[in-house]
Amino acid sequence: MYPTSQAEAHHLATGLNHPNKAMSTAMAHHHGPQAAVVALHLLLQILLVMVCLILPSSAGGAFTGNNIAAAVAPVPCLQDQETALLRLKRSFTATADSITAFRSWTVGTDCCGWAGVHCGDADGYVTSLDLGDWGLESAGLDPALFDLTSLRYLNLACNNFNMSELPSIGFDRLTKLISLNLSTTNFSGQVPHSIGLLTNLVSLDLSVSFEILEEPDDTYMVFGLDDIEQLTVTNFTSLVANLTSLRELYLGYVDLSQSTDWCYALSTYARNLRVLSLPICNIYGPICGTLSDLRSLSVIDLQFSFLTGLVPDFIANYSFLSVLQLSYNNLEGWISPEIFEHKKLVTIDLHHNPKLSGSLPNISADSCLQNLLVGHTNFSGTIPSSIGKIKSLRRLGLNALGYSRDLPSSIGFSGNLPSSIGELKSLNTLKVSGFNLVGPIPAWITNLTSLEILQFSLCGLYGPIPSSIGHLIKLKTLAVVQCKASGRIPPHIFNMTQLEELALGSNNIIGTVELNSLWRLPNLSLLDLSNNKIVVLEGQDNSSMVSFPNIMFLKLASCSLTKFPSILKHLNDCIGLDLSNNQMHGVIPRWVWEKWSTDFDGNGGLFFLNLSHNKFTSVGYESFLPIYSVKLDLSFNMFEGPLPLPQYGSQVLDYSSNMFSSMQRNFSSQLRHTYVFKASRNNLSGNIPTSFCMVYEFLDLSYNTFDGSIPSCLMEDAKSLRVLNLKENQLDGELPDNINENCTLELLNISGNRIKGQLPRSLVACKGLEVLAIANNEITGSFPCWMSTLPRLQVLTLKQNNFFGLVTPSSAKDKITCGFPSLRILDLSSNNFSGTLNKEWLSKLTSMMVKVSNETFVMEYYAYQGEVYQLTTELTYKGSELQFDKTWRTLAFLDVSNNAFQGNIPADIGGLALLDVLNMSHNSFAGPIPSQLGHLVHLEALDLSSNELSGEIPLELASLDSQH
Repeated sequence: MYPTSQAEAHHLATGLNHPNKAMSTAMAHHHGPQAAVVALHLLLQILLVMVCLILPSSAGGAFTGNNIAAAVAPVPCLQDQETALLRLKRSFTATADSITAFRSWTVGTDCCGWAGVHCGDADGYVTSLDLGDWGLESAGLDPALFDLTSLRYLNLACNNFNMSELPSIGFDRLTKLISLNLSTTNFSGQVPHSIGLLTNLVSLDLSVSFEILEEPDDTYMVFGLDDIEQLTVTNFTSLVANLTSLRELYLGYVDLSQSTDWCYALSTYARNLRVLSLPICNIYGPICGTLSDLRSLSVIDLQFSFLTGLVPDFIANYSFLSVLQLSYNNLEGWISPEIFEHKKLVTIDLHHNPKLSGSLPNISADSCLQNLLVGHTNFSGTIPSSIGKIKSLRRLGLNALGYSRDLPSSIGFSGNLPSSIGELKSLNTLKVSGFNLVGPIPAWITNLTSLEILQFSLCGLYGPIPSSIGHLIKLKTLAVVQCKASGRIPPHIFNMTQLEELALGSNNIIGTVELNSLWRLPNLSLLDLSNNKIVVLEGQDNSSMVSFPNIMFLKLASCSLTKFPSILKHLNDCIGLDLSNNQMHGVIPRWVWEKWSTDFDGNGGLFFLNLSHNKFTSVGYESFLPIYSVKLDLSFNMFEGPLPLPQYGSQVLDYSSNMFSSMQRNFSSQLRHTYVFKASRNNLSGNIPTSFCMVYEFLDLSYNTFDGSIPSCLMEDAKSLRVLNLKENQLDGELPDNINENCTLELLNISGNRIKGQLPRSLVACKGLEVLAIANNEITGSFPCWMSTLPRLQVLTLKQNNFFGLVTPSSAKDKITCGFPSLRILDLSSNNFSGTLNKEWLSKLTSMMVKVSNETFVMEYYAYQGEVYQLTTELTYKGSELQFDKTWRTLAFLDVSNNAFQGNIPADIGGLALLDVLNMSHNSFAGPIPSQLGHLVHLEALDLSSNELSGEIPLELASLDSQH
């Protein structure tokens, strides 16, 4: 909880009407000497009034009873204030909520007594209007509001203004406003400049409330932002330049992507800011250094802001900092351990920063920490036992392990899990991971009787789950995922009636489980028994049961299921179902689609359905499936016929490795929200439909028999496509030219087709391109030196085309412009290249010389909903054509074989120290083998055959342990 709140501004605004309430609030929050003075002042006011009331009347006295009554008698609401309020009321749509909310707002009654209305200064002017959380709806904010010019506190939060724009003028009339709360009101457009003229503003809230649902496998979903419009600030300086009194700023989900001045503006004009809350604001870039000028900050919330770079050390120097939330960003580097030793920090939330590294120091027992979260990061080392002495801890997230799932086992926490954690009686969340954590699953976890969430994931802990786990009667989430748990599921688990999530996937658990035995857990919403040695039986379909659990996510992958469990008919609220890697076959029952069908507005539906790696032959439906899905995975089955598209669309569709042979006609509307579409290794033929140009991020149609030319819209018009894989089809013609200047392609693979012509030079617009694979085509032209302007190009495969001429530039100008410093894989084999390989060109292949840090280990790409696309490559390795399903970024590969190169083998190749594979065979290289090749200590394959080499084999090659 934040140390200051928006409610305090309300108390400041209404304190004169409610002095006792204001005094008690100020005392309760303990805000230092200033608050104490305010409380004392209010107390003196109250005492003065009391003294006046008990003084005896006298003829010569200044006050009489009647005079006192006249002095304190409240002035009823003024007519113009009532008129403005009634007009505002009429601007809201009449609903059951509004009728109830405005019941007291009737003509002829004192509007100062209406619900949500307060007047101050005994003058009949409205000073506070609180309509927050009333559930009201309106087509726009009525200008009548701006007639309430004495307002100090305005709260319209959690009402729906239906994407209307905030009025551009009017707010500047509310010059006395101290607190403005427009949180989650569904306004759109620009934040008006007039809000920046409210010079008395202490608290400004334009945020949108959201909730993050994290699953035990570290995936997450963000709820609350659907159908909510974003406000935008393009000039942050104009917003805050006059807000010198600002103490609290909440702008969650306000688009600041064009406000690159936000940090400078705050540090210049809002020097006394205490609360800075900017989650999901599209900030981008690093945390700027000028933020250090905001010395009064007590809350920093920059979640989901696309932040990069380092966590600045100056954060540890904020004297008043109590909340630090930097989760769900791309921060990197080593974080200072001093941050964890900060005496006033209550929350340190760094989780979901995969490249952020660090270790936990010994933390003092007098620490105020309540929330310590470093999950899904690159933190490592041992977990200090001192952590068990921090009695204030409520949430402890030590489930590190960033990057991808293909991690070296040395990453993450290691050593023993300190038993001192078992002394944290107030702990309600414990999440731990680390492949090198040793020892059995600890029995002391059952001492943590306040636990509501217990999660061990991606860890080396082994052995049975303690049978005494049933003592944790408050437990809502029990997750032991991808560890080494063994034995049977403790029977006591089925008596833990508070359980909402039970995730035991990817372990060595044995035994038989009947689904109907789980119905005894009435609150269960997530069940994961996948990838164990468990046999799941359907059990008796007891349809006479009064109720079934409201399971939303059911994961039974690799559970030896032989048919679709009919008992699932009773799961009315299920939105996620994973039955992959089983032995189910035949037709998917029709009731599956009808049970979880979706109406036209997208209500209902099975959002996540994974039936991959089974033996299904038919979906049981001839037309479009009557569902909307976030992700539908039917890959690796035996489906035939047309691709079954969801009628109401899907964000992720995977039909790979089946026998689908055709497409539905006119299916563009079904792809309007599709981010990922995979249909590789099927029997699809004909021209590629232009409807695929609607796919946002990943499109994979490889290994089919599509013919004709590549639709120009896939490359020329695509503005968000990041992965395009059309490998191994029968496409012909030339590559589309005039590629969009906003090209976002990161991977382009058209290998194994019949493409002719030259590479389009407009490919240089694709500044993020990492992989270009065009092998096995009929493309011609000289070596594309012009592609050296692509700064991230790491894989260039030109194999088996009709390229010709020199690879190394001859002119001085080309020598400068033909460097490829990021290339790790370069395959020029089976072309007509000629000439020599020279020193200048080789010296620029720096990624084959020096390791690059802060990179993911596997070349993979992430899309919406955490979907991962991994690069597969086919390379000539030790004389054979091999396919690498995963391409490691550590692989360095150079193949110039089957060309017409001549001259000596350059000694400078010995400088490419990271090379794993070097193939120079079938050329006309002459002269001796340079001894410098002995410097290639990583070399696993070297082929110099079929050349005109002479002399002896250098002794230095004998030291290459992997040399063949």
